Amino acid sequence: MKETLTLDEFKTYMRKLAAKDSNVKSVQVSGSSIEECLEQAAIELNTAVSQLEYEVIIKGIKGIFGVGKKNYTLVVYKTEEIEETVANINEFGTDEFVEEDVQKDKDGDAVVHLYRGDVFLKVYSPEGKGKKAVLDQVLQKISDRKVTDFDKALVAKVVKLADGMSVKIGSYSPKSSNNTAISLRVEENDMKAYITLTAPGEGGGDLEKDTVLSFLKNNQVVFGVNEKNLEEFLDNPYYGTPFLAAEGSQPVHGADAQIIYNFNTEGLLKVREKKDGSVDFKDKNIIQNVVEGQVLAEKRPAERGVKGRTVTGKTLDAKDGQDKSFSVCPNVKITDKGLKAVSSINGQVLLINDKITVESVYLIDGDVNLSTGNIHFLGTVVVKGNVEDGFSVKASGNIEIMGNVGKCTIDAVGNVVVHQGINCNEAGTVKAGKGVMAKFIQNSAVEAGEIVFVTDGIINSYVDSNGKIICKGKRATVVGGRLRATEEISAKTFGSLAVGSTEIEVGFDPKSKERLLELEESKIAAEKELEEIDRNLVTLENLKKKMRNKFPEEKQKMLDELTEKSEAAKTEIQNIENENASIFEHIKSIKSTGKISAGATVYPGVKITIKDARLDVKNELKRVTFVNEDSMIKTRKYEEPEEESL
Repeated sequence: MKETLTLDEFKTYMRKLAAKDSNVKSVQVSGSSIEECLEQAAIELNTAVSQLEYEVIIKGIKGIFGVGKKNYTLVVYKTEEIEETVANINEFGTDEFVEEDVQKDKDGDAVVHLYRGDVFLKVYSPEGKGKKAVLDQVLQKISDRKVTDFDKALVAKVVKLADGMSVKIGSYSPKSSNNTAISLRVEENDMKAYITLTAPGEGGGDLEKDTVLSFLKNNQVVFGVNEKNLEEFLDNPYYGTPFLAAEGSQPVHGADAQIIYNFNTEGLLKVREKKDGSVDFKDKNIIQNVVEGQVLAEKRPAERGVKGRTVTGKTLDAKDGQDKSFSVCPNVKITDKGLKAVSSINGQVLLINDKITVESVYLIDGDVNLSTGNIHFLGTVVVKGNVEDGFSVKASGNIEIMGNVGKCTIDAVGNVVVHQGINCNEAGTVKAGKGVMAKFIQNSAVEAGEIVFVTDGIINSYVDSNGKIICKGKRATVVGGRLRATEEISAKTFGSLAVGSTEIEVGFDPKSKERLLELEESKIAAEKELEEIDRNLVTLENLKKKMRNKFPEEKQKMLDELTEKSEAAKTEIQNIENENASIFEHIKSIKSTGKISAGATVYPGVKITIKDARLDVKNELKRVTFVNEDSMIKTRKYEEPEEESL
């Protein structure tokens, strides 16, 4: 049963409320009159007298001619802080205050309860912009219950406080035959319990919450009672209409385990939109590249079911979710206690028959064209057809092309193998981190980190290799263009009577030589710029010496800017010279002196360069090998190149 307050307890409660609660600013003051005390308290609390409430601790006495005079002693506190303070006080058995969402603009209300000869009053404060309950309204409710024996002053105090506490305000003559009656109905397979109340007659008492709870328990309703809702109902009961007093909980079946893929499993093509709004149909992004260690999928474990209960306490079983495991290929490993699927290689991720697969080889069963788009793959690419003009194939592994390569870009970290020919028509490039192998190379730019191997011939092309360039076959001819290799260049024939110039260079790093040429051009431009800057500087410095203090500010600014540019140009030239020196040291460190071998003929017009020596072939030569001896190019008997393979 909820504890209640007598009048004396209520007064004690108010004194403690004002004096003890640190959240309410209160003071104890003394004075010859209540008015004097309130004025003093208003000053100390920094508020208006109208905003104060007080309790008289000691009642003052005027005395006769000052004899026997006793001052008033009051505890004074701010009115606006009462509601918050009362809500947080748990002395005298009040319920613990719980902050919840409240309905806006709800008027204050009063509840009158009659229990076993005692009359109790609860007054609730308004919410939002709702109106306060007023004394006349509360007195009418008391009158409606035919109560005449009550403390009106205490009622006024309860109305003013409006804290929702139940306070005993009077008594009545109980007639048990007129008490509120209660009935129970349990429905929906024991999932809901309804109570129905009858209105009390004159002198009839109300039902207390504990009484209703005991009634429900005695009738086997032991689960799902919302006591807060029940208390609100008993404060404002509706009679003759069922009230949902208890509700069971349905069982919640656990969710099945779920695999969440971190890649597109639908295989949809996606085209890329350019900055100008047009669409590049060559970049279709059909390959989903993944890297070693990348999380491909994650598992959301199955959930356990939550059992339900009827209002009578019967347990309702719930099913646990079904487990599900990853299905993966050997290139995918399971980690994190079976919760993650991680790629163990670089490659293309696929979902094949619900199995997560990472392929290190991407096979194109035809040509690279609009139907495939550009190919960018973290692994090896095999093209069974041609690579058509305008498309690119890039791979972190090898690239093998069964057909021809046109005006396109081929770029592999490993080898590039073209079973037919490479003909970029001066509009594409072929690069390989290791080797390039093709039947022929024509009108193309080719770069290889280790070796270039061609069976038919190299025509009007620019081919660079950090190792060797070997052209070996029945028609192993090099005609036109420029070939550069670090170690060796070998072919059956170099040059042609119909072609004016074929350049063959060995004994150095082709990239280094190219960089040297770039640096030389940059140095010439920087020196020319520095010469112009210094000429203007001299002119301005001479002018400043003549004008001294009259030298214009804008001229001084120009002088400062030119000085900075001069220093920057000098620094740039120095950096170029330093890089030049570094490249020369690198070239000198190359052990191979290099050689050029022709198994059949070297025609006039071929230009031979081996390290720092150069030779322009004037006469036709047969089966020779060119070498550098004492910075001079000499010929000797033809030397067959060693067998090479990609």
